[in-house]
Amino acid sequence: MLVLVAPGQGAQTPGFLTDWLALPGAADRVAAWSDAIGLDLAHFGTKADADEIRDTSVAQPLLVAAGILSAAALGDISGLAPGAVAGHSVGEITAAVFAGVLDDTAALSLVRRRGLAMAEAAAVTETGMSALLGGDPEVSVAHLERLGLTPANVNGAGQIVAAGTMEQLAALTEDKPEGVRKVVPLKVAGAFHTRHMAPAVDKLAEAAKALTPADPKVTYVSNKDGQAVASGTEVLDRLVGQVANPVRWDLCMETFKELGVTAIIEVCPGGTLTGLAKRALPGVQTLALKTPDNLDAARELVAEHTQA
Repeated sequence: MLVLVAPGQGAQTPGFLTDWLALPGAADRVAAWSDAIGLDLAHFGTKADADEIRDTSVAQPLLVAAGILSAAALGDISGLAPGAVAGHSVGEITAAVFAGVLDDTAALSLVRRRGLAMAEAAAVTETGMSALLGGDPEVSVAHLERLGLTPANVNGAGQIVAAGTMEQLAALTEDKPEGVRKVVPLKVAGAFHTRHMAPAVDKLAEAAKALTPADPKVTYVSNKDGQAVASGTEVLDRLVGQVANPVRWDLCMETFKELGVTAIIEVCPGGTLTGLAKRALPGVQTLALKTPDNLDAARELVAEHTQA
């Protein structure tokens, strides 16, 4: 069984959209999205530097656009016939497109509002996120709580991402949990999926009122608790609330396992989630769509693992 997944913020790198825009029709499609949301996606995906695309209000629409574009290059979603779809953090909006819950324009309008609201919330207090490499999750979570930090992403494969104020994160670097090899600051501009994002929830809920979600056409696995969600309205509600609540990617991967996953394809800019899957789901084939050069191998994987 094939699972199609979409990465979250921090996966972006300068120029990562360049090769994808060279595909037939891609530039026109991205230009239309840019006009719809008032953001030059082509510029930020090809010419902007690391600091520019670290901006939450830019990074989030850029990631969703890249995910949709790369999946479309792979093939029509009905032809791909994945057994399930999921996304990490903002990647959940990309996954909602894959599942047919939202169309492209609705998803990009929502993520534009999400990025702006989260950037505004992040500006209130200087906050950030850092990944903990190694260590026992239970020990690490207890240690984070003592420092006043939130385990904002519980990613599985032993990886936890802490979020909080910059002072709290600096204290974490000096005082790592037992067994943690390294604390790595992430390329994000705030403490996402924590109480610091609470002001963004109301603004996103208001934006969501304008949308009419459809029920998922394929199994949609939610970050909230790793559960499959069958109602489009519930998917949208979860997308709103998840902004200020931890991502449980570990539980998503447990659900993939229960569903019988045999292969995972991560859309552009892939690499993060397939890396986690290699450690947490041994025996499952993985492929990251980094550039169009990966498309042929991805199509072979689709043919081999698509449900009949």
